[in-house]
Amino acid sequence: MSGQSLLVPGELSPTRPVPGNIRRPEYVGKPAPTPYTGPEVQTPETIEAMRVAGRIAAQAMEEAAKLIAPGVTTDELDKVAHDYMCDHGAYPSTLGYRGFPKSLCTSVNEVICHGIPDSTVLRDGDIVNLDVTAYIGGVHGDNNATYLVGDVDEESRLLVERTRESLNRAIKAVKPGRQINIIGRVIESYAKRFGYGVVRDFTGHGINSSFHSGLIIPHYDSPHATTVMQPGMTFTIEPMLTLGTHEYDMWDDGWTVVTKDRKRTAQFEHTLVVTESGAEILTLP
Repeated sequence: MSGQSLLVPGELSPTRPVPGNIRRPEYVGKPAPTPYTGPEVQTPETIEAMRVAGRIAAQAMEEAAKLIAPGVTTDELDKVAHDYMCDHGAYPSTLGYRGFPKSLCTSVNEVICHGIPDSTVLRDGDIVNLDVTAYIGGVHGDNNATYLVGDVDEESRLLVERTRESLNRAIKAVKPGRQINIIGRVIESYAKRFGYGVVRDFTGHGINSSFHSGLIIPHYDSPHATTVMQPGMTFTIEPMLTLGTHEYDMWDDGWTVVTKDRKRTAQFEHTLVVTESGAEILTLP
């Protein structure tokens, strides 16, 4: 694995403003969101709105990813995604969610998820995950992907490639009438072929007018994930695979989750709707 030094927290820039005419999610300015009590199966109108939100999120992530290179700060990536969403009438869902201070998550190397964009400078050989969610039309669209920074070692490159493949395989396993646990079973069985850890405590989730509806999508074969998939259900799948343990530590910021052994980790995510025959990806640029 790359011999890069471990990450340390950088300095935060001031909170980026959002134009006043852009609708905010209900949780902005509150310590926590109001618990979701609605259905997991969505109306065609909600699903169509989620296609719009998902497309903006995917395009914002794509725009930010164009900037990825050695010497660029994670805060610069945040600015690109923030500006793109605001320019397209969307609110960056993470901004103000349970106090999160930025408009996307940037998780570098050993960071599993929820890394906060700051003055951290990307280095040649790093890998970085961008996690972008957009809120528009009263609904959210959530996606993420892991990118290579410059010349990346083979072990890390394969981890990224195989994590993407685990998501693709999981999406193909989505079928109405199947239990949710088929998703984790497919991811875990594929990851085990390469000796990768599968993060258990951070999962996919139901998503709609709520950022996290309460529906849990484990990425391992959980005996408790017995909810049966139905057409119109909307949720994310977002496997996090590691080169070592799936266990983690959390930084003092209360957000940044790092592998306990500090080995590298990768993640990919799409928002999906269950169809009559499988799944439609709602987060395509």
